[in-house]
Formats: sequence, structure tokens, C-alpha cells
Amino acid sequence: MPDQQQPHEPGRAVAGTGMGGGMDLAATEAATLERDPDQPDGAGPQDRPRSLWSDAWRDLRRNPVFLVCALVICFLVLIAIWPSLIAPGNPLSCDLARAQDGPSPGHPFGFDGQGCDVYTRTVHGARASVTVGVCATLGVAVLGSVLGALAGFFGGGWDAVLSRITDVFFAIPVVLGGLVLLSVVTSNTVWPVVGFIVLLGWPQIYRIARGSVITAKQHDYVQAARALGASDTRILLRHIAPNAVAPVIVVATIALGTYISLEATLSYLGVGLKPPSVSWGIEISAASPYVRNAPHALLWPAGALAVTVLAFIMLGDAVRDALDPKLR
Repeated sequence: MPDQQQPHEPGRAVAGTGMGGGMDLAATEAATLERDPDQPDGAGPQDRPRSLWSDAWRDLRRNPVFLVCALVICFLVLIAIWPSLIAPGNPLSCDLARAQDGPSPGHPFGFDGQGCDVYTRTVHGARASVTVGVCATLGVAVLGSVLGALAGFFGGGWDAVLSRITDVFFAIPVVLGGLVLLSVVTSNTVWPVVGFIVLLGWPQIYRIARGSVITAKQHDYVQAARALGASDTRILLRHIAPNAVAPVIVVATIALGTYISLEATLSYLGVGLKPPSVSWGIEISAASPYVRNAPHALLWPAGALAVTVLAFIMLGDAVRDALDPKLR
């Protein structure tokens, strides 16, 4: 008698035995037989392709230096936006009777030479310093990246002119330029300092962006896009920029800490932020004459400045290591 075909349950598959018969397999077992032997376990069409940014973010999450620096920077940004959260006092309220006094209950950092609370002024000074660093970095990154991308992509006379202009700006000493340009400014806001840093800082980002674009536009995918009829704007924005922006991010992150230090230097010299503005550079300058009698008035704002600059520089180093494929 011919064999009767047995009905199989839903969710099960029938695989041939090679002898004219068949055997029932579970769906998972059938999928195992049908899978390509060269395909690794767990891989499938639903898995997202790995990219430079996903690999970098995975490495950063496992880097303790990045995590510590990120926490410090988040705390600095928080107190810059909302300093009264941890220092409810008025930074402009001073009492000459308590000038140069040491730490006391309610005043953990003591008082400066004018009788102002050092703790309150140190906390409120983060706003000006962080604002200058962030705004100057954004301005430098945008201006330098745009000019560098255009020069690297189009080349020719545009590239030659911008390269000579950057050589002129590189020849200007930063501190000396600040003494000359900012000495005629009477504004007490942060914007003259931000404008000065952007004016002298964009050539560095320009050179980084130009070199990255020149390297990226030589790749095969750019040539393929051009052969398919893509416009210059589309090639630059969709194909070159995403692959050339990593070095700019690294340099800008490290430069942010440098710009905060530069603002403190200019304020210390009296040409940056000016009283009644509150910044770490102003506090260091005001405490310098009393460093022997009241060292606490100098150490706390100087320590806050050093920790902030170090956090941004180490954060930039961690980002550089994560975005550099050669270090993997």
C-alpha cells in the first residue's frame, strides 16, 4: 500500500529525506537548515550595519575617562545655566569688614580682598567662562568648516586666496592681538571676547576641514555619485561632509577648553571681561595682590578653571581615540 501522507501541524515544516519520504521539522529547525552556513549566529536582515559613529559611541560608553569628563562638563553647564542652584547668594554683595577672611560656616571658600564671598563668585563665574568657550567654539567650527569645505572641494583660486589669508591670521599672536583689539572695547558683555576668538580661531578649523574634504573627495563613492549625475551641493553635503566632520569635532572639543583658558587670560590682563562681570579670570586677577595673605581667594577660581580646561581637553582626547580607526 502506498504510504499515506501524514498531516503536519501549523508552524512545522517538511524536509525531504532524499529517499522519497519526508520528515516533520519544527520551524526553528527548518530555519537552521535553510540558513547560510557562512552566516554567523544571531545575524539577520534586521541587524543594523555598523558605522564609524556607532562604533565610536560604543567605545566612548566603555571609556571611564570620557564618562568622568562628561559628568564634570554636564555639572559645569548646569551651574552655568542655573548658578543659584548651589550658590543662592549675590556675587556682587561684598563686606569690606570681612576682607581676606578664611573659610567660615556658610562661606566655605572664605572672602577675597574686597570682602566678597569666594564660593559664590566662583560658582557664578562659570557662566561667563562656559558661555565664552561654547559660543566661540560654535562660531569657529561653523566658519572654519564652511570655508575649509568650500576651499577643499572646489580648489583653484578660491583655495589659494583663503590659504594665504589663513597664513596671515596664523602670524598674529593671540594674546598680543587681544591686547590691541579688545583694549578699545568698553562693553562688559562676553560677545567682544567671543568675536575676537572667532576672528583668530577659525584658520585652525579651516585647515583641518580643508584637508579632510580633499581626502574624502578622492574616494570611490564620491566618484560614483558624480558619475551618476549628482550635483556638487549634494555630493558635498550628503557624501563628503558626514565623512569629513570627525576631525573637526575632535579639534573643536579640545579647542573649547583652550578658549576658556584664553578668556581667563584676557580677563586677567584687563582686556577681556571687565567688572562688574564675574568670571574666573577676573577673580584670579583680583586675588593676585593678596596671594600671601589670602591664598584661598586665588586657589579656588584657579582650580575651577584648571578642572574645566582639563575636562574638555581629556574629553577631546577620548573622542579622538574613538573616532580614529587606526587606533582600533
